[in-house]
Amino acid sequence: MTKKRIYLLTGVLISAIVVGFLILNTITNPNEPAVSSVEYKQQIETERRKKDTFFRDDTGSPVTDKRSFTHLTYYAPTLAFRVSARLEPFADASQKMTVRLSDGSEEIYEKYAHAVFELNGQACRLLITKTNGNYSILFRDGTSGKTTYGGGRYLDLDADQLTGNRTTLDFNAAYNPYCAYNTSYACPLPPAENTLPVVVEAGEKQGEGH
Repeated sequence: MTKKRIYLLTGVLISAIVVGFLILNTITNPNEPAVSSVEYKQQIETERRKKDTFFRDDTGSPVTDKRSFTHLTYYAPTLAFRVSARLEPFADASQKMTVRLSDGSEEIYEKYAHAVFELNGQACRLLITKTNGNYSILFRDGTSGKTTYGGGRYLDLDADQLTGNRTTLDFNAAYNPYCAYNTSYACPLPPAENTLPVVVEAGEKQGEGH
C-alpha cells in the first residue's frame, strides 16, 4: 500500500478545527477580551466535536471504519496546560534539519526557534519547526506510548503569534498524526530533543471512542 505523507492538518480540517484553536490563542493577548475558564472549555469542546464530525463523515478522514467510529478521546481541557513561552530564534535563520517519518523515509524541515517555558514546575524547551509555510512542534512526553500515541503528538502554531519574543503553547490542542489511526500514512516523528521531562495530560489521547 502506498504511504500517504502527512505533515499538518489540511483542507477542511484546517478550516473546521485548527482555525478554532488559533482563535483560542488570543485568549491571553492583552488586546483581546478576557475569556473565562468555563468559556474556554466550551470552545475547546466545540472544536473537538467538529473534529469528530470530520473523522466520522469526511472522505479525507484517516479512519478506515467510519461506521463504528463515534469520537476521539481527550483529556479534559484545563488552563494549566496553556502556558506562555519565551522564543529563542536561531541566529542563522536558514538552519535546517532532517526529520524521520514513520515509514523510515526522511524530510527536510526548517528550524525556526526554541520555545522555553515552565510546565508542572519543570523547565522545558521545545524546538519549533517550519515546513510548507506551517509552524509546528512535534513532541513526546511522559504519556507517550501509555495514554497517548507512542509516535508523539503535534502542536500547530499561528505565524501571527510568533512575531515577538513570546508565544502561547496550548497543549489542550495537541493532536495525533494520521498514522495513529491509519498505517497507510507516513508521519513526521518528533526529534529526540523534543521529549518533555513531564507528563502532559492534555490534548488528544490514544485510540477512538466507540
